[in-house]
Amino acid sequence: MIWILFFLLILVVFGFGFTLQILWWVAAVLLVLWIVGFAMRGRGRSRRR
Repeated sequence: MIWILFFLLILVVFGFGFTLQILWWVAAVLLVLWIVGFAMRGRGRSRRR
């Protein structure tokens, strides 16, 4: 559930990013962090099994 909200936040920031360059860079960083966190969570689950 938190990941969905975080992804929606990234989309909103990307939307505003087209008008403000700084927000676009923040959104890009958040997107990278989201992808890394999603990959780490997937690896963590595979180790437990």
